[in-house]
Formats: sequence, structure tokens, C-alpha cells
Amino acid sequence: MSSHRIVVLDGHTLNPGDLSWEALEELGDVVVHDRTPVDAILERTAGAEIVLTNKCPLRRDTILAMRDACYIGVMATGHNVVDAEAACERAIPVTNVPIYGTRSVAQMTFAHILNLTQAVGHHAQTVRDGKWISNPDWCYWDSPLVELEGLTMGIVGLGRIGEATARLALAFGMKVLAYTPRPRASAIPGIEAATLDTLFRESDFISLHCPLTPDTQHLVNAQRLAMMKPTAFLINTSRGPLIDEAALAEALNAGRIAGAGLDVLSVEPMTPDNPLRTARNGHITPHNAWATRAARERLMDTVVSNVRAFLSGHPVNVVNRG
Repeated sequence: MSSHRIVVLDGHTLNPGDLSWEALEELGDVVVHDRTPVDAILERTAGAEIVLTNKCPLRRDTILAMRDACYIGVMATGHNVVDAEAACERAIPVTNVPIYGTRSVAQMTFAHILNLTQAVGHHAQTVRDGKWISNPDWCYWDSPLVELEGLTMGIVGLGRIGEATARLALAFGMKVLAYTPRPRASAIPGIEAATLDTLFRESDFISLHCPLTPDTQHLVNAQRLAMMKPTAFLINTSRGPLIDEAALAEALNAGRIAGAGLDVLSVEPMTPDNPLRTARNGHITPHNAWATRAARERLMDTVVSNVRAFLSGHPVNVVNRG
């Protein structure tokens, strides 16, 4: 067996038991921890040449103290959990998985949109509770039902997920406005470029698909929420800090916008005092848009491919090249 020692610090979210580590085990001696507290990182990575993490943080002091590590693989797209600069000082390549969940995240975007417009779960629960049995009419609805055709979808960020979401919107017969800081010709006919202000004013749905940077933090703030139609909905399957959560909660509770569907928050897991927890018509899922089995299989395959490429002397998907 290969002498390479591979440690997975937090493998549970990628593989809670329905996938296999077998392909990774073919590359070395693998130890998988479901979760690793920060104070156990150095002990668990001692002697490991290859360290894999999803959300377990590898900060500067930790990386400088990991004397045996030669490679850090992030089992996700976002790699801010690793101090890439410190790893560069140690000549440790840090890799990520740039593409794996495009379709799944776009699907979740529309799961939230359809939940907000059809209230399927809510109405199904009222039927379970007996409301249809006792209803004087043959049908009922107790929240507005909204048809998507002809409405405007505003997409902030026109990368792979933004484009996949745009395709779904077009399939529903929606008009699509898109804002991207790096304008380029979209391969999709029917997408209309727009400024952020125009997008926020004219859209019936606004879906965020942009990275978190100093420029995009709190991109959705009180001023932009005030631009939105009172009938409009906000969707975020990207990064939580794109939204000023206190401002969004206030807008929802005041009825200044119609609702929100969120798969991400600024602090995860959610804190008990997050104002969106009880906000009017705010629907939150626990950052699981990425987690379909198909997407996780692609993620696992790329994690293994990244390790294999490193061991061959030609690392790929490196995020900290000098």
C-alpha cells in the first residue's frame, strides 16, 4: 500500500454514509474524521502529507505548525477556511473544487421560488390538518398564488449557476435581467443586461449568484431593499453576508417586500438571535442546495482527482499559486 497518509478532517457533510471513500483509499492510508474541533487539528494531522477539509478552519498558526503537510485540499468551492497565503509560504498547494453543484443550486433557487409562489408545503399541511375536509368549497388557498410566466427574474452574478438559473427562468416564460461586474456576451438568448439599480427596481424575483468580496458584502442593504417592488421576492443561494440580515428582516416584517427564500446566512449554523428566524414570509433552508447526492458524487470525484494530480506532480485547481 502507498505510504502517503491522508487525513480528512470533516468528512460527514460530503459523505454521511451514502458515498464511498474507496477511490481515495486507493491513493494512500486514509483516516476520515466526521468532524474535528480546532484544538484537535494538529494532533490529527501529525504525520499526514495530505490534509482534506471542508469547513474545518486551517488558519495561519495552524498551517505553520503542520510540519508534515505537503498538500491541502478543500472539499468545496469556497476556500476561505484555509489561509492560502500561509500555505504558500510553506510551499503547500491549496486546491478547491470549482464546479460540481451548478444544477443542484439552480434547482434549489427555483425550489424557493416555487415555495414562495405556490406555498405547496403550507397548503399540504393545511390538508393534513383537516382544513380541506371541513372546507365549504371544493378548493381553497389562503396565500396568494403567483404565476411565473411574464414576470421578471433579476439575476445578480452571471457565472455558471447564474446562467443555469437564467435557463430555468426562461423555461418558465420569464423575462430575465442580469447584472455582472464583468460584462460579457451571454451564450443564452433572452438575457438582458441591467444595472443593479434597474434590476432591483424592475424585478419580481431577485436571485443572488455572486461571490462574497469586500464590494459585495451587504450588497442587499436597506437602500436596495427600498428599491424593490412590494410584491417582489429575494432569493439567496450564494453567500449569507451578501445581505444585511437586519435590514431584510425589517423589510419583510414591514411588508415592504413580499418574501425571501434563503439557503445561506451570515453565520452558520444559524444563531438563535438571527432576526430572519422569525421574519414574516422568510423561508430558510440549512445551506443544503449543494448537497444532492449527484452533486456530492461529483464533489467526491474531483477531490480524489485533485489528490491524484498532486501525487503525479501536476496539481490542478490550485488557488494559491505564487
